[in-house]
Amino acid sequence: MLIPDIDALEERAAIAQYDGGLSREAAEDVAARQQGFRHREHYWEWLADYVVTRKLP
Repeated sequence: MLIPDIDALEERAAIAQYDGGLSREAAEDVAARQQGFRHREHYWEWLADYVVTRKLP
């Protein structure tokens, strides 16, 4: 089961963006994949669904 860690995503995305020279979107894709998500959209959709339903998938 995937459980997003928003602090880790933000930190890893910032590092990838700053050190790797990636756009914010590309950096979030990298960070989301590190947590087992397909891409950043998958990450944010999962998180939004959780906030609305308050249930893990």
